[in-house]
Amino acid sequence: MMNFDYVRPASVADAIAAASEKGASYLASGTNLLDLMKGGVSRPSLLVDVTRLPGLDRIEHLADGGLRIGALVRNADLAHDAEFARDYPAVAEALLSGASAQLRNAATVGGNLMQRTRCAYFYDAGSACNRRWPGAGCDALKGENRLHAVLGWSEGCIATHPSDFCVPLVAFDAVVEIEGKTGRRELPLEALHRLPGETPERETALERGDLIVALRLPAEAQGFSGHARYIKVRERTSYAFAVVSAAAGLRIEDGKIREARLALGGVAAKPWRARE
Repeated sequence: MMNFDYVRPASVADAIAAASEKGASYLASGTNLLDLMKGGVSRPSLLVDVTRLPGLDRIEHLADGGLRIGALVRNADLAHDAEFARDYPAVAEALLSGASAQLRNAATVGGNLMQRTRCAYFYDAGSACNRRWPGAGCDALKGENRLHAVLGWSEGCIATHPSDFCVPLVAFDAVVEIEGKTGRRELPLEALHRLPGETPERETALERGDLIVALRLPAEAQGFSGHARYIKVRERTSYAFAVVSAAAGLRIEDGKIREARLALGGVAAKPWRARE
């Protein structure tokens, strides 16, 4: 692991200023970033620790019936919140499908959204990978790629996004709140992650210094709570990333399906909303 500087800012504004420097990365629980650093895949020169920022660890019920989840809420805390699990059962199932209990106790909601691919060629510094080194090529294309993308891929990258949590969030129209150098903005979660195209190194729509501070689930998502599930197929039930997964929700009235939602995981570089 290369040497790096470390700061713990006291405010969101200070965090954004620090993370706007070239080579800086945000650090929350580090369940993904520290592994990447140890393997030499990620080499930040500055870690900006956001774990003590005030107000980002709250679950708030909004006046319009929606739910706002701070970026520093722990995955386990959210999944085991009885009211949350009742209103958004597929999202709670997805959280409990991810990683191990120990990791869920540490990992944060915001960090989960920003996970990087688990492609073995991305993790192997000796393999060609356009995400690590633009223009290097993609060894996964003709390599061991059973767990790689079948939708939205390009000749430059066939990696998949690993998050379980993001799949039902996309199905139920979650919104991400972002603070950056130009102020606050909102983005549908479906638009947060990018398909590889010709620039696979650009994995999200975030700009340098941007910090996810919260995500919101709309009140309408609760209308699917009676008929919503998250299902994950994996090679090892106790702890593995998805070969493929799906979040589904139905709104049923008078015995008829009035609305359906479907999103897929493990099939593309982003959670895939299957509208058609």
